[in-house]
Amino acid sequence: MTAPHRPTPDPHEGEPAYRRLSRALRADIASGRYRDGTQLPTESELSTQHGLSRQTVRRAFQDLVSDGIVYRVPGRGTFVAEPDSHYLRQLGSIEDLMNLSADTTMEVLEPLRRRVDIAAASRLRLDTDLVHCMVFRRLHDDVPFVLTTVYVPESIARSISDLPELQAGAVSSATIIGLAEPRMDNPITEAGQSITVAPADDAAAAALNCAPGHPMLRVDRLYTDSADRAIELATSLFLPEHYTYRVTLRRTGPDAVR
Repeated sequence: MTAPHRPTPDPHEGEPAYRRLSRALRADIASGRYRDGTQLPTESELSTQHGLSRQTVRRAFQDLVSDGIVYRVPGRGTFVAEPDSHYLRQLGSIEDLMNLSADTTMEVLEPLRRRVDIAAASRLRLDTDLVHCMVFRRLHDDVPFVLTTVYVPESIARSISDLPELQAGAVSSATIIGLAEPRMDNPITEAGQSITVAPADDAAAAALNCAPGHPMLRVDRLYTDSADRAIELATSLFLPEHYTYRVTLRRTGPDAVR
C-alpha cells in the first residue's frame, strides 16, 4: 500500500511578519532588483504592497540595517549599501577604536593649533579656555567618509604636535589616540560617546564631497584615562552613504549568558 503523500514542511511557517518581509527584501537585493546605492520603496509603499503595518515594515528595515545590507538617511529614505564604498565599523572595545588604522587612512587638513574654545575646554574639564585643535578626514579605499575635529589639552598637544603624522597634508594609518597613549602617564580606560544627526557645514561638504546641509551622522567621543582625566574630545561627521556604525553589546555580571 502506497503511503499518503505528505507536503514538505514550510521551514518559515510561523515566522514573524517582519522577518518574512526582511527575507523577501534580501532576496530582491541579491537578485539585483534593487541594486547597490538605489533607494528602496518607502515604509508606506511596502506597507500597502504587503498588507503590513508600518511598524512591521520599520522593524524589517532595522533588521537589514543591523546587517549592513541597507542604510537609512533621515528625510531621504532607505538605500541599498554599496559594498565597495560602504565602510562598516563594528565596535566593542577601546582597542577597536584605536585600531581604526587597520583599514583606513587619516589625512590631516589642519594641524594642531592653539585656540580659545569655551565649549570644548568645558567638556575636557580644563581650568582654562585654551585648547589645541586639529582637523582631519579619514578615508577607506580612497573614499573620504568622515571629517573629524579633535580637541586636546596642552599636555597632550605638547607630546604629539611634532610628530610627522600630524603635520598639514600628512597621510598615514595613524589614530590620534593611538599616537598619544604611549606618551601618556596613564592608559585610556573609557570612551564615552553620543550619536546624533547633524547637517554638513561648508567644511564637511568640501572635505567629503557632499552638498552643504546634507544629513550626517555626528559622533562625539570623549576619552578619559585611568586617573579620570579627559584626554581627547573628538567630533566626527560621517557620511551615511559610506559608513555603517555597529556596536556589539554583551551582558555582564552573574546573569551573563555563558
